[in-house]
Amino acid sequence: MAQRHSPAVPHGAPLLAISFLACVATGLELSINNHPSDFPLSTKPGHSVSLSCLVHNSSQAEQLLWYRGDGQVGLKDGNKVNISNICIYPVNESDNGVTFTCRLARDRAVQVSVILDVEFPPQLSGEETLQVEEEKDVTLTCNSKSNPQAQTAWYKDNNYLVLKQGHHEIHQTSEVFQLSIRKIQKSDNGTYTCVVESALGKGTKDFHLIVEEKKPVFPKEAVIAAIVVVTVTVFFGIVARKDKLFKVW
Repeated sequence: MAQRHSPAVPHGAPLLAISFLACVATGLELSINNHPSDFPLSTKPGHSVSLSCLVHNSSQAEQLLWYRGDGQVGLKDGNKVNISNICIYPVNESDNGVTFTCRLARDRAVQVSVILDVEFPPQLSGEETLQVEEEKDVTLTCNSKSNPQAQTAWYKDNNYLVLKQGHHEIHQTSEVFQLSIRKIQKSDNGTYTCVVESALGKGTKDFHLIVEEKKPVFPKEAVIAAIVVVTVTVFFGIVARKDKLFKVW
């Protein structure tokens, strides 16, 4: 009887098997609120946001992890397998731009994220009264937070501020709107208003700039020299008259 031989197994078979298993593992997908890829989610302060992460293409129980930014979110035991839910309440301005990510525990490369887009009207703050001497520099800092992006402007005594080159400078970032005035003069005295306006509203903040007269420069060196001269003179005067002083005593 002829013997049947099993086909030879090529040396690369284990590697092929591992590759096949990797393909099976990466076939897993996650979704948040039925979104299979990263997406922004618009909301407003005071609202609540519910996020539901679901495993797709899995034939076994898969554990899930949630992250807020880089920090892991604590989950209860019954809220980790195949489907996991979290709730953000109340939403506030500091949640704007924060990323919430759902990851597969055994392969954290399998993930999906949602970026919170918290919309709120302009919120302004800053030091309200500033007293500065003539010829000195001053910076009015208007701390401004808003979403969506807002239009900004400076007013002086209720009139639009016309910027003078070399005298006024504007500096602006996403949360700071500054007006710098170089070598201020008496004419710079007044109320400056920071105006920030977006589609959701308008914010204003007044800054009262009080320009004081320039104080005379106190000649410290001359005064110290005079004190030293007087002290030395008195000392030597006492030494020169010490015999007469002892006679009195």
